[in-house]
Amino acid sequence: MTVIGGEVRQEAFKDALSERYLSYALSTIMARSLPDVRDGLKPVHRRLLHAMRQLRLDPDQGYKKCARVVGDVMGKYHPHGDQAIYDAMVRLAQEFAVRYPLVDGQGNFGNIDGDNAAAMRYTEARMTEIANALLDGIDEDAVDFRDTYDGEGAEPVVLPSNFPNLLANGATGIAVGMATSIPPHNVGEICDALAHLLKTPKATIAKLVALMPGPDFPTGGVLVEDRETLVAAYASGRGSFRIRAQWEEESLGRGQYQVVVSEIPYQVQKSRLVERIAELMHARKLPLLGDIRDESADDIRLVFEPKSRNVTSEMLMESLFRSTEMESRIGLNMNVLDAETVPRVMDLHEVLQAYLDHRHEVLVRRTKYRLEKIADRLDVLQGYMVVFLNLDEVIAVIREEDDPRAVMKKRWKLNDAQVDAILNMRLRSLRRLEEIAIREEIEGLEGEQKTLEALLRDKAKRTKRLAAEIADLKKAFGPKTALGRRRTEIAEAPDPVAVPVEAMIEREPVTIICSEKGWVRTIKGQGIDPKELKFKEGDRGKFVLPAETTDKLLVFGTNGRFYTVGVDKLPGGRGHGEPLRLMFDLGNDAEIVALKVYKPGGRLVVASSDGRGFVVPEDEVMAQTKGGKQVLNVKGDVEAAACAPAVGDHIAVLGKKRKMIVFPLFELPEMSRGRGVKLQSYSGDSLADVATFAMAEGLTTRTGDRHRTFAADELKDWIGKRAQTGRKVPRGFPSAPRFS
Repeated sequence: MTVIGGEVRQEAFKDALSERYLSYALSTIMARSLPDVRDGLKPVHRRLLHAMRQLRLDPDQGYKKCARVVGDVMGKYHPHGDQAIYDAMVRLAQEFAVRYPLVDGQGNFGNIDGDNAAAMRYTEARMTEIANALLDGIDEDAVDFRDTYDGEGAEPVVLPSNFPNLLANGATGIAVGMATSIPPHNVGEICDALAHLLKTPKATIAKLVALMPGPDFPTGGVLVEDRETLVAAYASGRGSFRIRAQWEEESLGRGQYQVVVSEIPYQVQKSRLVERIAELMHARKLPLLGDIRDESADDIRLVFEPKSRNVTSEMLMESLFRSTEMESRIGLNMNVLDAETVPRVMDLHEVLQAYLDHRHEVLVRRTKYRLEKIADRLDVLQGYMVVFLNLDEVIAVIREEDDPRAVMKKRWKLNDAQVDAILNMRLRSLRRLEEIAIREEIEGLEGEQKTLEALLRDKAKRTKRLAAEIADLKKAFGPKTALGRRRTEIAEAPDPVAVPVEAMIEREPVTIICSEKGWVRTIKGQGIDPKELKFKEGDRGKFVLPAETTDKLLVFGTNGRFYTVGVDKLPGGRGHGEPLRLMFDLGNDAEIVALKVYKPGGRLVVASSDGRGFVVPEDEVMAQTKGGKQVLNVKGDVEAAACAPAVGDHIAVLGKKRKMIVFPLFELPEMSRGRGVKLQSYSGDSLADVATFAMAEGLTTRTGDRHRTFAADELKDWIGKRAQTGRKVPRGFPSAPRFS
């Protein structure tokens, strides 16, 4: 049911809802959220500047209370809440939020930590020179005006905009079903692109990007995107840019350093950033970072101390870039209202061309307006000349005639404007010198009139005039000024800095304990007495290894596969641990042969139960997946039986029937995968263990807590050739067929 003009009309709920929602959506898109491509402003910003101009808040005038401005905007132009209007005004004054501020604020207008501005009754404001440039020519019929919401006044539809505000200051907004996100750019570079587009209307996006190579944020930072990504984003009107904090390393002497961050990414609150980093430190998710301090005053100064001097500054910052807002992405979505107030996504060429088209239209309208004013002034001056040529008669007519207007119009063929100007002349103007001044003014106006008429006839001259305006704009706000110098550094896309996983883990000494049934756990510290360890009933200890949490554990199975697991991933605490085989895909038909702490550059000897084996580099056995890496090929009843570090110059091979053979280690080939070569021959026997050693130091064996070293002269009867059977172990050898 709908009431229209007192009439009640039945209407389907669906139709009524659709109609009203469409009206709301259009209002949000066109009158609230999306900027105009011509002046880069939303209605609230445009109304703020117009109201400030009406209040004569020019850059060379005094400040007025912000409450006065907000009151005028709300009462005359923008029927919304005062706080929303004030928030918009505050943002236009914040140097860390707007690349080229449009409002010159006096008082507390907030800060980069996210603190709010003071109440509007305490703060004062006036326009900046850039805001003046946006309004330049508004009184010269440069743009159209429309009625305000209450019909009692008029407001500009768009500003003349002698400043490329859309790209220079950017815009963000969320409408219904669409949004916009345009980062700020450097106005000097924009002027270069505009000047090139005037000369070359069909300029490519790549050339325009070469002239304006990316955003220029008010908070600085480093833009780290490759050229192809930038060109693709500006060509489609959609994309994103990666921005990083600006930092440098400060040496503290004796190999120590600290990292100082002087610029943070755009729209990142400093206090929230520091708080977030502190939270991650507390959660041990930033293991490379030792401490953070905020030493900021007027400038940003965040100090980061590394956990250890072994951590490079590049590794430290890479970890921060990955985990915090020290690196952020700024979206590009150039969705704007075009000259016909139709929302659409434009590419860089279209945005620049739309601005030039608008400035061309403003130039034409201002020229026509000036010609009209010149014509009106020449008309009045021609009337003045009649007075000076017929001064006595004019005075007589004014003194003696009852209707001097009619007489003057008839006698000298004057129009109403000329007669009114003559009747309003002051007596002191009736001097000879004034006649000369009028003649000179007529000559000057006629010359200007010819110039302007030629300008309207010749598009090339108008283009030249626009180029001159752009050059003046660059001179006023370009790179040679403090405001116009580029703040965001353009850098190449950084090569990925390898942050070792070990560096991301807090280094702590631990002891790895694994039982015969494969239950594994870690205990903090080293030098643990194995006798004090407890296991589940029916189980006992098998492996006890000293390690650090940054190490990798190599697990060798009877299936000939190596598995890799980080020591930090092993369960800790006082319990019995967890089954090691559940941490990777070690089947129930396979057992654990050996546990080794991975040592880069090391070598291992692997051997199967049938007495075959080879040397393999430890770097080749590192597994990247849970499925492990096949190194020793076994099949049938043959399985992997031994794994030992390849050190020294000799190897001892022991069979289960306690026969041992010793031969030079160089006789074993180095391979990455295979069955290997024959180490020892068997008859109804199989391989039990292998050990490598330096002959000069002897072969050391262990039984419980006792160690026995067999010197070279004690082993001479066991030294032979690879693949021999060997002989029974010497007296004093452990009873179990194991070296340790």
